[in-house]
Amino acid sequence: MKLDILAIGVHPDDVELGCSGTLINEINRGKKVGIIDMTQGELGTRGTIETRYSEAATAAKIMGVHVRENLKMRDGFFRNDETSQLTLITAIRKFQPDIIIGNVLKDRHPDHGRAGNMIADCCFLSGLTKIETSDENGNAQQRWRPSYVFHYIQDWYHEPDFVVDISKVFAQRTKAIQAYGTQFFNEELNTNEPQTYISKPGFLESVAARARMLGKRIGVEYAEGFISEKTLGMQSLDAFILHET
Repeated sequence: MKLDILAIGVHPDDVELGCSGTLINEINRGKKVGIIDMTQGELGTRGTIETRYSEAATAAKIMGVHVRENLKMRDGFFRNDETSQLTLITAIRKFQPDIIIGNVLKDRHPDHGRAGNMIADCCFLSGLTKIETSDENGNAQQRWRPSYVFHYIQDWYHEPDFVVDISKVFAQRTKAIQAYGTQFFNEELNTNEPQTYISKPGFLESVAARARMLGKRIGVEYAEGFISEKTLGMQSLDAFILHET
């Protein structure tokens, strides 16, 4: 299946927290959208591999994504090396997305930055003919390089290169995030598991506050921000969304 947009997260829930509003927007516009989770999140303090798969599937259904796969790299221990790169390149060539949105390039969690840089590297390497990969049936894959690679903002604040209005889908985005009941605060879920940095009520409040702050920057209620290492261009000023002040 060829995708218009492929979102990549090193942990299940990274995509939901970083860019799910934008993905829902694009799905509503008829775009084909998929998600790749690089690891199973097996080092998470709370929950299990099985619950993370279940939560990821629920979140995908809420967002309406067309496909979601897990590459089963080692949480915390994957490396930006040839073996991991070939695994990700194979996935990129499988879905041939025009746009890839991935982890930020530097963040509180070292997996985030390592993944973000590997995603950027693989998007370039995937376009090289002499790097050979095969699909699940053993057929040689054609090279593929996405037109754009963007990085969503995670825990640490980074000044975005552009922001996307997600006001109309904010409630749906919140529901997708809250699908990860073992990871985030959920007053309806009884658990004796230890509290973590992301399981306290204040964490989800900060996620909403970030979206409100970015929305204020462009005169809307909620927005998500993105970083682009590539200079963005347009053919017409009509590409801007104008708002009354």
